[in-house]
Parts: sequence; structure tokens; C-alpha cells
Amino acid sequence: MTDTDPQLEEKLRQGFKYLNRFMLIMWRLGLGNWLNAWPQVLGRYMVITHTGRKLGRLRRTPVNYAIVANEIYCTAGFGPVSDWYRNLKANPQVEVWLPEGWWNGVAEEVVDPSVRLSLLRQVLIGSGFAARAFGLDPVTMLDDELASKTNEYPLIHIKRLAARTGPGGPGDLAWIWPIATTFLLLKALFRRKR
Repeated sequence: MTDTDPQLEEKLRQGFKYLNRFMLIMWRLGLGNWLNAWPQVLGRYMVITHTGRKLGRLRRTPVNYAIVANEIYCTAGFGPVSDWYRNLKANPQVEVWLPEGWWNGVAEEVVDPSVRLSLLRQVLIGSGFAARAFGLDPVTMLDDELASKTNEYPLIHIKRLAARTGPGGPGDLAWIWPIATTFLLLKALFRRKR
């Protein structure tokens, strides 16, 4: 996070928690592609399924990402205090839901300074409005300024290991659509007969 006052940072953090819940429901309803429909403004989103470091429960977190040379990269905008980042450090085995598929993978932090900043810039560009909410303009900022304002942002590389299919992935709640549509159609039909 850039230099902001703690109250603003906490408000942003709470706002993103609510936004993340909405995005996760959208992915589960099979609408992940819709979330990625306008990446220049709204950003590019994927969901990381990770294991909680304390209780060992599966957790899902929507995050912004970029694909560079067919590799997946993301960052923790709130820095190393982000729960999902700390979970990845404790157990790097993950699953990712991307608009084009569902993958098993392994997370590793990118620390090589010769590639870190250019990859982080691509992730921040892929974040759409989120980078601007943190006071960053990754398109126009010079390297030195971007580096100083993002030195606390961990950069994560997700190495894809195997494609996934089956239950429990993106769209696991898509069965709701036919039921909801049938209910609404029946309601509309019976409403007209009154």
C-alpha cells in the first residue's frame, strides 16, 4: 500500500473485502468471464484457492493478475499482511480460476530485482481501477517512483501444474440459473392470469 493514512487504508481494506465477496459469488455462479469483460477499467480477476495457515481450511480469494509469457502473476496490494499471501507462504499449493480455465498450481514469490518491477507493472496495469485506488498509475509512473511506492507489494508467480475439471470449481453454483429462470417465468405467467 502506498503512503496513506491508516483510516483510509482500513476503509479501502473493508471495501475490497465486500467487493471480493461479490466477485467470488459471481465466479461461483459462472460469471467470471463477465468480471473480466472490461479489463482496462475494472481489471482482470482470477480466484486463488489456498489453504488457511491456522485451521487448514480451503479459502478462495479474488485477485488481480496478469499473464506474461503464458505465466500467471499477481500481487498483494495490502502488502505482506494480506491473509491470502501469508497462507501462500505457509502452503504454496493452490488452484486458480481463470476466465480460460481452472488449474492446479504452485505459488512462488518473485524476488529477482531484474524482472520484478516490469512484471509488477503488468499486474498493476491489469488491476484496472484498483491501482488508482491505491494512488498508483502504472502506465505513466517512472520506474523509480513505482518501485518506491510498491516496495512492500509481494509479487507472486503461479506456476500452472495441471488443468482441473469436475465439481468444486468455477461455476459450481451455476445450477441456480435454470431454477431461478423457471421460477421467474412461472411467476410471470401466473401473474398475468389474474
